[in-house]
Amino acid sequence: MDRQLALEIARVTEAGALASASWIGRGDKHSADHAATSAIREMFDSVPIDGTVVIGEGEMDEAPMLYIGEKVGSRLGPEVDVAVDPLEGTEVVANGLNNGMSVIAIAEKGQFLHAPDMYMRKLAVGPALAGHVSLDDPIEVTLEKAAYALGKSVEDLTVMILQRERHSDLVQALRNNGVRIKLLDHGDVSGAIVSAIPECGVDMYVGSGGAPEGVLAAAALRCLGGELQGRLMVENEQQYARCLKMGIPNPDALLTMKDLVGSGDVIFAATGITNSDLLNGVRHLPGQRVETHSVIMRAGTGTIRYIRCVHNMPVKLKYAAGMN
Repeated sequence: MDRQLALEIARVTEAGALASASWIGRGDKHSADHAATSAIREMFDSVPIDGTVVIGEGEMDEAPMLYIGEKVGSRLGPEVDVAVDPLEGTEVVANGLNNGMSVIAIAEKGQFLHAPDMYMRKLAVGPALAGHVSLDDPIEVTLEKAAYALGKSVEDLTVMILQRERHSDLVQALRNNGVRIKLLDHGDVSGAIVSAIPECGVDMYVGSGGAPEGVLAAAALRCLGGELQGRLMVENEQQYARCLKMGIPNPDALLTMKDLVGSGDVIFAATGITNSDLLNGVRHLPGQRVETHSVIMRAGTGTIRYIRCVHNMPVKLKYAAGMN
């Protein structure tokens, strides 16, 4: 994939963040999500790709825009898979909380797992622990292996986990082993990603969250040299049949990075909507200017770029109107 695509994809996530930022703290998650989705869909038209959404807002009859199977891009570039979450954290943005962002990953056609909308058990780590731990191990064994690989005691490990009732037993097990726990209110994607960013001080991310979000996080971790392992949490026959329909022959199998995001090139971009450990949120400045903070990653080169962009909104809107 052309390296220029990384900047093009970042422009798309910026559009989603800018559009949804108007709904921060207004208590209307549906309008916030619709604003981000509409902006991203429109901006995609200018991106030189022949893209197919494989992780999106849902099926065509459930989501009028960015549905699974929808074609995006100008159709004048390479064929790519697209994983997109226009607003990761709808309730977060609606309530003015942290960890809201707009996220897109693209990869060569056929690379991304077509993940069904269900829960997935996850274990995410950075480069230093990639290949050293397993989701199949009890958490006590995982902590011991991680401590050994990092050359520190178990008590010096920091583990991030979503603060959910379903994680109460896992949290207690972590506390029994004496590790530091960083509880996360929202933001399953960013929570997994920060395990691979040393400055964030998180050694691993554990627990369960959405399967589509697992693919997006795995795309970023692939660029960072980290690892995400997952296992779908199939709850009934309907979900099992759904997995088979989406091309997952063994829904109970351990999913590795190769299963989730393949082995080809990957580009990941995210723009903060509200503040998080990974990105600053959208900030309104004097003079009708708006600041966005984005990260762009590419697996092929291992390059990570952070972009602070100041948008002159009257000029930007006038330019966009002229283009139409």
